[in-house]
Amino acid sequence: MSTLIVAALSFIGFIVAYHTYGRWLSKRVFALDEKAVTPSHEMRDDTDFIPTKKEVIFGHHFTSIAGTGPIVGPAIAVFWGWLPALLWVVIGSILIGAVHDFGALVVSLRNRGQTVGEVAGRLISPRARVLFLIVLAMSLTVVLAIFGLVIAIIFANYPESVLSVWIEIPLAVAIGYWVYRRGGGLLVPSLLALAVMYFAIYVGVYWAPIDLVQLVGIPLMDETFVSAVVIWTLVLMAYCFVASVLPVWTLLQPRDYINSHQLMLALGLLVVGLLVASVMGQADLVAAAPAIAEDIPADAPPIWPFLFITIACGAVSGFHCLVSSGTTSKQVDSEVDAQYVGYGAMLLEGALAVVVILACCAGVGMGVVNRETTGPLQYEYQSVTDASGAAVTGRAAWRSHYAATESGWSNHKLKQKVGAFIEGGANFISALGLPLRLSIGIVAVLVASFAATTLDTATRLQRYVLQELFTTAGLKPLANKYVATAIALVVAATVALFAGEKPGAGGMTLWPLFGATNQLLAGLAFMVTVFYLWRRNKPILFALIPMLIMLLMPAWAMIYSLKVEWLKAWAEKPQLALFGVAILGLQVWMVIEALLVWPRAKGVLEEALPPRSGMMPND
Repeated sequence: MSTLIVAALSFIGFIVAYHTYGRWLSKRVFALDEKAVTPSHEMRDDTDFIPTKKEVIFGHHFTSIAGTGPIVGPAIAVFWGWLPALLWVVIGSILIGAVHDFGALVVSLRNRGQTVGEVAGRLISPRARVLFLIVLAMSLTVVLAIFGLVIAIIFANYPESVLSVWIEIPLAVAIGYWVYRRGGGLLVPSLLALAVMYFAIYVGVYWAPIDLVQLVGIPLMDETFVSAVVIWTLVLMAYCFVASVLPVWTLLQPRDYINSHQLMLALGLLVVGLLVASVMGQADLVAAAPAIAEDIPADAPPIWPFLFITIACGAVSGFHCLVSSGTTSKQVDSEVDAQYVGYGAMLLEGALAVVVILACCAGVGMGVVNRETTGPLQYEYQSVTDASGAAVTGRAAWRSHYAATESGWSNHKLKQKVGAFIEGGANFISALGLPLRLSIGIVAVLVASFAATTLDTATRLQRYVLQELFTTAGLKPLANKYVATAIALVVAATVALFAGEKPGAGGMTLWPLFGATNQLLAGLAFMVTVFYLWRRNKPILFALIPMLIMLLMPAWAMIYSLKVEWLKAWAEKPQLALFGVAILGLQVWMVIEALLVWPRAKGVLEEALPPRSGMMPND
């Protein structure tokens, strides 16, 4: 019952927070006005700016900010035990993450849908704008690399998920055409598309898994660039180029809306499965995993400050400010929808992260899935037994994913951690009577499809940022949306494929880099919100304290990584150290810019926006 109690208390906490703290922010601090003209109306072009119902934009926003972040982060962090991860997710989501997303969305809504980087130029200083845009570009490069790599790993190791994820694309395009060009309804077609996706999961599991290892003899992972992970990474980058230059109604909105239904269904299956497994005594959080782990390799990073950068999207994520101010603010129909979209979506992501923690501990503790075979298609989806013939469950099952090994922390791979959630979540769903093999397919599709939506959005956001940077630098030819998108994806693919010890193996190398950079970005986004409120004589303490936390913790982690690992490995991977030093330097510079302006900014409104004709490089 411990699993059920933890889940129930966490979900109740999120609901109460939305109706109390979220309402206070909405009414007393930001004073949302339903009569205010939003950028989607003022700047409407039906490509990036388009008024959208709050239910639809919630689907886009949530699926874009969620991705694999609230899955991979908690799946790694429970290495230190489930209690620290759980506390950071619940408290962080309510007091930091949701406030961060909400603030970035409101600030952008009141600045014609500009990104937080652009707004920083007027709230702080012109130099701050350029510095912020550079940080955004570097952060998004890592986001594209890590999320593309995660999806490629899932496709390569769980080929039963491939068909369902890709079949969603033509379905979304058809729905977008039906709704925006033929004036049709959205709910029924999206539910039909969801049904097709789930049928495709069944087909992928039992009849037609798309496995490059078996179909064309490509190795799963190799020392060369001819491997399933590398090929899927390149295919995904090519797809992102097409998806990110299309109008949002063509693919982005309908796909995210379908995925919002998928999440609700899959999350419902996970929660109900968790309930059944808890009541039946199959899932016991306390018995399955340590609240605070003691058996940790000597070379593992310390829980302080690394817990706060390992779990990013499940508690707070700088990437979210890019979604809030990059795509979502351009589609919000009414200003009062900002609480529902900005604050509410982050709390739902926190709930997802709680389910991930429980799946990686109590779910994995229900039994280990036997995957010790030659390839993904030969996996035996049944519990492993020990020498006496008993099923491996409880702590022994958890240790199969998280126990310290002789090779230490460095031996823990991204595939192993993502697999913990997929298999633990499948154990929950199988408690409902579904075959374990089919359950694994459902959870694998959930992870891959959400990562894909984040990949789409991140590519579009990177295009916006690069266009702004190239225009500022006077490089107009590079500001073309096709050229900027191509540059973004080529750089991201290079990082994804060359960051690890071999092509396509850079997941655990990239994740600490992603976490630290991402959380520093959250601190800088908080800075913009604080300046916005400071100039209007509004309360700032609720945002100032999270800002200081999100500037300190990731900087601490980045310095630790530089000192202990990256500088020592300078000969093999100098780019990691250079990247870390650059990010820290940009952060310090921007903080200095803010401190110089701070004393004379209180109560003084920033310069008004220029006329529309010269506002945006792609206007």
